[in-house]
Amino acid sequence: MDKNTLSLFQLCDSNFPTGAFSHSYGLESYIQEDLVYNEQTFSEWLHVYLYEQLVHTDGLASRMVYEALEEENLEAVWKMDRLLSVQNLPRETREGTKKMGDRMLNLVGSMYEVPVLKQYREQIKTKKCFGHPAIVFTMIGHHLGVSKSTTILYYLYSILSSLVQNAVRAIPLGQTAGQKVIQQFQGDLIKATEKIMVMAEHDFGIISPGLELSQMKHERVNIRIFMS
Repeated sequence: MDKNTLSLFQLCDSNFPTGAFSHSYGLESYIQEDLVYNEQTFSEWLHVYLYEQLVHTDGLASRMVYEALEEENLEAVWKMDRLLSVQNLPRETREGTKKMGDRMLNLVGSMYEVPVLKQYREQIKTKKCFGHPAIVFTMIGHHLGVSKSTTILYYLYSILSSLVQNAVRAIPLGQTAGQKVIQQFQGDLIKATEKIMVMAEHDFGIISPGLELSQMKHERVNIRIFMS
């Protein structure tokens, strides 16, 4: 592993302050309905979330943004930002993702001198873009010269790692159980990345209705730990 790859991996740290600890992406709804209540049921939920939502949204977007950056096609990057926002129907997850994107952009902007980050900030400031962590993460991966597949893999890992930590708090799971889940999903993360690498553009936005409904239901819960 070279220094640049390690630098990108820093963004995967659950302590990296993007606000991911505040969002469950609908998991809390499943917990409150007693559908997710232990390590096994959480793993089942996480498997669906990875393959039926994350792969078709953030994951595919990361690949397409990386390719657009290689071609210096910033209009395609801005278009993907808008697509990521409009396909995200649940209000809480849409607004939460925007806040996370803004935080990540501010953080990495203070760490790296990358012209495209400044351009992205200007697009957001003028309300031409919304801001999304998958795009910011991919911009940094591309800037550091990390390969496309590794950038995607690390981004998927960062999301799953945050969700596992949130499940440890919310279900609750033991820390050991949480680490076992992360270990068990290593193969799935590689398979998900391989799937993303061969997906077509029209595969973007194909999401399990059950996941979207759980994210919408969360907007009306009376007692909550998470913002989404």
